[in-house]
Amino acid sequence: MSFSTDLREELLELKMWDGSSNLPQDEQIARLCIREAFIKSGFLNDPNKEYHLEIMFKSKKKAEEMKILLESFNIHPKLANKNSGVIVYIKEGEEISSFLALIGASKTVIKFEEIRVEKEMRNNINRIVNCETANLNKTISAAVKQIEDIKFLKSKNKFKDLPDNLKEIAKIRLENPDISYEELGQMLSKPIGKSGVSHRLRKISEIAEELRK
Repeated sequence: MSFSTDLREELLELKMWDGSSNLPQDEQIARLCIREAFIKSGFLNDPNKEYHLEIMFKSKKKAEEMKILLESFNIHPKLANKNSGVIVYIKEGEEISSFLALIGASKTVIKFEEIRVEKEMRNNINRIVNCETANLNKTISAAVKQIEDIKFLKSKNKFKDLPDNLKEIAKIRLENPDISYEELGQMLSKPIGKSGVSHRLRKISEIAEELRK
């Protein structure tokens, strides 16, 4: 069965009226109206794919009334024409979860939130991996450029003219093309930090660029 069908079955099993509820009568009636509207013509997409909940109405007036009613519960749906009617729809995961809680679908709320948390974790992991990959590519590109500049200076017989501190960092970079600035700095006769290494390598590149001109 679909996610939407499971939700509808859960709603049909709920009591029409909860006499033990502490909610005001008007609010209970409003929640019941929203629930009945969803049972009649609502749809919830599988959240594993995308977040989308909608209720179909034949008239725009009825759709607008539902929109206003949901807004009174701090849920902010949108309207759209669909087929021969108008839908009230929600695409925000948090608001869909609030809607489900509003109509009493506690089992579906739990399932929906489990999927939502899992998706958020996957997205965060992907963002971290993409960021680390981008940083790694940037580091590799910088190292390749630095080595090209050092070899260029050697080919022009200008390497010997570099100050001793630049020659030292250049030699270590040539011998260790894949290590970080921090590691480079620690391999110097007088260790320096990342910013110091960056400054020296940048200076070598500037000298090479001036020579190329």
